[in-house]
Amino acid sequence: MLLSLALIFIVGLLSAKICSIFKLPSLIGFILAGIIIGPYSFNLLDSSILSISKELRQIALIIILTRAGLNLQTDDLKAVGRPAILMSFLPASFEIIGIVIIATKLLNITILESLLMGSVVAAVSPAILIPTMLKLIKEKYGTNKKIPQLLMAGSSLDDIFVIVLFSSFLSILQTGNTSILNLIKIPTSIILGIAIGIIIAFILVKLFTKINMRDSIKVIIVLSVSFLLIYIENSIEYFITFSALLAIMTIGIFINKFNYDISIKLSNKYSELWVCFEIILFVLVGATVDINYILKSGINGIIIIIFALIFRMIGVYLSILKTNLNIKEKIFAMISYTPKATVQAAIGSIALSVGLKSGEIILTIAVLSIIITAPISSTIMNITYKKLLQKEN
Repeated sequence: MLLSLALIFIVGLLSAKICSIFKLPSLIGFILAGIIIGPYSFNLLDSSILSISKELRQIALIIILTRAGLNLQTDDLKAVGRPAILMSFLPASFEIIGIVIIATKLLNITILESLLMGSVVAAVSPAILIPTMLKLIKEKYGTNKKIPQLLMAGSSLDDIFVIVLFSSFLSILQTGNTSILNLIKIPTSIILGIAIGIIIAFILVKLFTKINMRDSIKVIIVLSVSFLLIYIENSIEYFITFSALLAIMTIGIFINKFNYDISIKLSNKYSELWVCFEIILFVLVGATVDINYILKSGINGIIIIIFALIFRMIGVYLSILKTNLNIKEKIFAMISYTPKATVQAAIGSIALSVGLKSGEIILTIAVLSIIITAPISSTIMNITYKKLLQKEN
């Protein structure tokens, strides 16, 4: 495992450096490094590191969501309230509809199978979107209209919405039973996630203000609580559902609200953690990419992804239609809300692993969506934000 970790960091950093020479984001280098050293190319990674790949990617997602929460203020969320709520489900819903329309024709799969495929592909990647938005907040681009805050808030809820839909469609395909309870999970998961996050944030702030401890210890405590939330969510999902990821982001938001000084110190520590886990996350995402699946999908796979992204952008446009954003800012929001990576890597293979006949093609489209959208969206965001967004004085 130690050799594998060394390869992840060394090859990842080297690939990122090469990409920087060509003015490309380091993210592309990390994904390429994963493809090169992954099991479908040179197979240099030990099976032990691949067996915990999902958990390592989840830790990285926890870090970036907490970091996003620590940099979001409740006043900002109030300012972007309605559009953020629409962004949490409308773009994903439009993308799923687009995939149902095109996939049933090009891939000869059923409507229910295409709904499952859509729920895999439709999630936006916070791990790609949020670091860029945090950079924009730091440089004060688009902050006068709360654009980065809008996109960060929407993306976390977007993932929850899509994952719940995926679980529902998968259950229907496996059992043939449709249940209204599956749909009730969505608002329940969101409400309980927010409530749990607020309570824990209040307790943590009280703890941190009453007991003198190093900032590093505070980070360890917050991380431990986050891990426990993920474990509890998985343990009680058959009895009651709540979104651990939303709770984790809410903890960050309300630590910021209850004690701004603590949130700033924690945010700086989480930024340092992200330097390490960003490499691990995207190299391991790259390692999930099987080029053979991409070749099998052919031109049809590319058409499906492009068609789905067009529908997604329409959903984003409708979400921000009655806002004070100008056309350039709307275009930036539409572009920024397209990258795929973490969710697709996490759930893309589940349909295949449970024996669904459409599992292989669902995995193929999931992998293809990462390859197409992750590097392109990241590159375009970094190239265009200074041209499309206004810098706040």
